This record gives sequence, structure tokens and C-alpha cells, in this order.
Amino acid sequence: MNDTNTTDVLPDPFRYTLLTMYTVILVVGVGSIALMIDTLKSSGRSVTTMAVFNLIAAHTLFLLTVPFRLYFYVCRHWDLGTWFCKLISAMIHAHIYIVFIFYLIILVVRFITFFSRRDRLEFYRRVHALAASVAIWVVILVVIFPVTIVEYGSEGRNSTGQCFDYGNALRDEGAAIINYLLCAVLLLVTAVLLAVQLWILGTMYKKYGNTALSRQEFWAQVKSLFFVMVILVCFAPYHAFRIYYVTIMYMEPDSPLQLLQWRNEIFLAVTAFSCWDMLIFVNTKRWSSIQSRCAICR
Repeated sequence: MNDTNTTDVLPDPFRYTLLTMYTVILVVGVGSIALMIDTLKSSGRSVTTMAVFNLIAAHTLFLLTVPFRLYFYVCRHWDLGTWFCKLISAMIHAHIYIVFIFYLIILVVRFITFFSRRDRLEFYRRVHALAASVAIWVVILVVIFPVTIVEYGSEGRNSTGQCFDYGNALRDEGAAIINYLLCAVLLLVTAVLLAVQLWILGTMYKKYGNTALSRQEFWAQVKSLFFVMVILVCFAPYHAFRIYYVTIMYMEPDSPLQLLQWRNEIFLAVTAFSCWDMLIFVNTKRWSSIQSRCAICR
């Protein structure tokens, strides 16, 4: 999991694109989180509520690092130290997989409730929900994350004023294999989630017809589909391109790679648009309310 070669020779079109993308991500991301805090009023024992709370925490931690990316793209120079650069670089990758884990939890819970015909899955006590959250974050922050920080970019260039310059580490066989596995797992799981979600929606629409639009459980599944779409739009393109990127970096290390690395940085930035996912809750809740009122009127 290594960032791209974003140095002081980054062409202005790429630099301005990244500045614009991260600025919009930061502003809208903060706004969407603020709008969605209200969602946490539901049961604190709900598995979905636990996952949403952790999504908000993951997005918040990542958004705190975005201003430092903007600083580098504006100044084209990094004066904040190598270790801090590693931390900021690693956070965008950590954000992808932390968010994906909680998306997976939300979607699997919704699938289980659909097939078991239950309203929701809940922990026995709130302390159990807290314990589950703590366990996940302990694995991420205490085990995986420190190792990533120590090894992150150990083979890359760390010259003065540089940051996000760790693409050379992909020339290591172990790093290439890990990247291939991560990409393959995420893409495969995404395909399975999409297939299951479309089957559920098709089944519900076949059963209820047009009246499905007035049913709360139908809109719960539509909301789940939106989460799958976030994965497809934000995460899948980066991981598909990543397979090609890692292959070129590993198999053709002597070929010109600058343009490829800059393109990878754009795909990586697209993953951060997942910070807008809290808008899914707000918009689907309003839309389902409108549909319910229309159904009553008819």
C-alpha cells in the first residue's frame, strides 16, 4: 500500500486537479458528517448504528489529514518531516480499507435481516457494541497501522522537501503480491455484494410491484445499493487501475513511469469521495418519506 510519486515536478494540470478534488472532498465531507450526526439517535445497540458511528470516525480522521495534502500541492514543498509525511500518506490507504470493512458490515447485516425477516440486528448490550468497535480499531491502529508507518516508503526516495514519493516500494515482490491480493479481494467482494443486492431488490419489486416504493424495507435496501455504488465508483476504479500500475512498476521498473504515477494519484484521490457517503442516509430518508406520503395520498 504505497502512495504515488507526487513531487515538485508534478505538472500544473494534475496539481490543480488534485487541489480542486481534495478541497471539494474536505468541504462536502465535513458538511455531510455534520448532517448525519442525527442518525446516531437510533438504538445504540444496533449493529448498523455501530458501523455508521465508526464510518463517521474514520472519515473524520482522514479529513483531518486533507489540509496537509492541500498544503503540499499548494507549496510544492514538504517541511513537516518524513514520519509525518508517512502518516499522511498512509491515512488515505487506511481510510479505504477501514471504510470498506464497515460498508461490508452494514451490507451483510442488511442482507441477514432481509433473509431472516428481522427488523434489525442488535448487540445484547451497548457495551458489546462498544467492545466490537474497540476491537476493530485496536487491530487497525495497534497492529496494522504502526507496521504500515514503519515500513511505508522504506524503499522510496525521501529527499528534502518531498512527500507522497513511495512508488518505488512496489518494485519489491512482497509489496506487489500484497497489493494484488488486496485489489483482487476488494473487487471480488464488491461483485458479490452487487449481485446479492440487485437480486434482493428484484425480488422485492417482483413481490410488491409499484407499492414497493412505499415500503420502508425497500428503501433500506435501496440505501444498501447506494453503499455498493460508492464502492463501485470510489474504490473499484482505483483498485482496477492499481493492478495495472503495480504490474508496470514491478515488471518494467526501468520504463518512464511519471505519467502513470500521476494518474494513479488521481485515482487515489477519487477514493476520498467516499467521505460523502453520509449524504446517502439523509437523501434516502427524505425520499422514502416523500414516497410514503404520496402512497398515503393515493
